[in-house]
Amino acid sequence: MSFPKIAFIGAGSTVFMKNIVGDVLQWEALKGAHFSLMDINEQRLLESEMVFKKLVSSLNVPATCSVHTNQKEALREANFVVVAFQIGGFEPCTVTDFEIPKKFGLRQTIADTIGIGGIMRGLRTVPHLWKICEDMLELCPNAIMLQYVNPMAINTWAITKKYPEIKQVGLCHSVQHTVNELASDLKIPVSKIHYLSAGINHVAYFLKFEELLDDGSYNDLYPALKKGYEDGFFPRPESMTHARCPNKVRYEMMKRVGYFATESSEHFAEYVPWFIKKDREDIIEKFGIPLDEYPKRCVEQVEEWQNQLEEFTSKDKIDVPNSVEYASQIINSVWTGDPSTIYGNVSNKGFIPDLPDGCAVEVPCLVDAKGIHPNQVTDIPPQLTAIMRSNINVQELTVEALISQDRQYVYHAAMMDPHTGAELDLEQIWLMVDDLLEAHKDWLPEFLSKTSHERL
Repeated sequence: MSFPKIAFIGAGSTVFMKNIVGDVLQWEALKGAHFSLMDINEQRLLESEMVFKKLVSSLNVPATCSVHTNQKEALREANFVVVAFQIGGFEPCTVTDFEIPKKFGLRQTIADTIGIGGIMRGLRTVPHLWKICEDMLELCPNAIMLQYVNPMAINTWAITKKYPEIKQVGLCHSVQHTVNELASDLKIPVSKIHYLSAGINHVAYFLKFEELLDDGSYNDLYPALKKGYEDGFFPRPESMTHARCPNKVRYEMMKRVGYFATESSEHFAEYVPWFIKKDREDIIEKFGIPLDEYPKRCVEQVEEWQNQLEEFTSKDKIDVPNSVEYASQIINSVWTGDPSTIYGNVSNKGFIPDLPDGCAVEVPCLVDAKGIHPNQVTDIPPQLTAIMRSNINVQELTVEALISQDRQYVYHAAMMDPHTGAELDLEQIWLMVDDLLEAHKDWLPEFLSKTSHERL
């Protein structure tokens, strides 16, 4: 029996690597898979290798791994390529993405998807994804890229734009996590929830959210969600994923537009112009918006990892629970032909007719031996597509900056961002972008770091 070779680019993200590898190795057809683990951080890579070996021992499977600091070596003859990295790290780049905008009065929560933080992360990240694509075309042209990197939509769009021959899907866990949170609020088992979502990454909506009843029929759960929020019962504190992040923004959005968004409230608050506003601390307090959340979370994750590392090092066996990630499902379905359904980010080729062709959309996808097949979703309410388009504008201009190598489009992307445009005037936006490009120059393509923008 043959097994796949899975290249993992960014395997120094050890906790995430553990989740993906642990999921894969629990499929019968994948238990002998070979993982080529690659990272530029040798210490983290060694830690990941140690965790991998303990996963294999704990599951008693014949899987193997190799470790690489050279990307080409890791990719050679791979069947699947998992990508999970953060260019520039928490320090200095993520900190910079928060601190410079804050000097101009622009506050953020997560800053990794759109907004000025998402734009900058995209500019740093896409060139590295393109290099992976180049190496894949040389060394494993038929492999499928499973891309877990933010800003997901910008990345997916940029890859398709420059390397349309690459088989890729952008993967996020926002849909799965939100289903769990809403099931918890409603006190309904997740197994009984039936749903349909569609849109763009982090700005998709549940078009259907239903409970499977004992007689086989379905009950629309939106009335219960809306009444629970109106009566002050939802969101329940017990359903919170993070202690500082109550889920009030998305419930308020559901009240206003009729549907529940798939990404967390701390994310969604900075995708629209209505929640984070100067001199409106009452709104911040009312909706529990956690400003500067991502830097705090990064510090906590580093501390948590050190504790986990000590535990993994001291134990011969480690727990291997299933995660909610789609990667293992995709690999198993492609490898065996056993079909499954996932939510994936793909280039829009009529899959959502109301959104621009070529943009990155998140839709249900059938996966089988022939690959990933996105489903078309029609009749999305216009108020939802309007919100999506406000984010797509930013994504498109960021991609255009990278494709055309024209720095001007970075300023235009920042102009069009709903939150940035609501808070800053044009001069402030220009100066902020100048400062960010200068601060990030060592992490950016040459065309963005050559000269300072000439002020108008």
